[in-house]
Amino acid sequence: MNGRYAGRVAIITGAAGGLGEALALGYALEGARVELIDRDVEGLIETRRLVEQAGGVAIVHVLDLADEDAVAGLGAALRMNHPHIHVLINNAGIAYGDINGPVDSQGLAAWTRYLAVNTVAPMLLGQALRPSLAAAHGTILNMSSMASFAPTSIYGVTKAALNAMTHGMADAFGRDGIRVNAIAPGLMETTANLAQLAPQTHERIRAMQMIDGRGMPEDIVALALFLSSDDARFITADIITCDGGSRVRGYRR
Repeated sequence: MNGRYAGRVAIITGAAGGLGEALALGYALEGARVELIDRDVEGLIETRRLVEQAGGVAIVHVLDLADEDAVAGLGAALRMNHPHIHVLINNAGIAYGDINGPVDSQGLAAWTRYLAVNTVAPMLLGQALRPSLAAAHGTILNMSSMASFAPTSIYGVTKAALNAMTHGMADAFGRDGIRVNAIAPGLMETTANLAQLAPQTHERIRAMQMIDGRGMPEDIVALALFLSSDDARFITADIITCDGGSRVRGYRR
């Protein structure tokens, strides 16, 4: 397929549905070969079907990103198959249980799992793919959240830590010519958000927006396509929001 990313390779985690699915389609439609990572086998297969239906090429990898050895093994395989990797999107994240509860409502097991997937995995995968990313002067995009700016829950704290990790990665990986940024979406119309957040929460967050309308996955896809393109060559170590202005009015997930 022709497009801005023709001949390029994009690795996308959390690709079994929602925003990850939209990102896979968006990059494939711009010509990228997409390598998709998730634990959800059925969801990955469906995303691959949609990409192939659109004329793109998708390869799926079933993986638990909390498994450091598995991440290292996949990284080695991807480096062998792709000496040049142009884009890594760390979209995977977990939000289960009482994600709105105070930080003292969770035990060590929950904290360990949240931190492993939401905060540490992006760095581990980036490090595993670093030689191929460096060879392509590639870009890493970490998917944060508006909850990171009001980190009063376990989810918000781990996403705030991801913002800090993004700064650290940008500094470390920049030595190899790799740019690292994060996107912090506001409320997006995804299956996960519709299932996890009560209707009154949706309305409360929308009331904080400065502009009318609903945030859609396509809004994040468009931003990601720009940030990982050559047009954004001098942008790194940034946390870029896409929330209709709700952060300024005060956001709390």
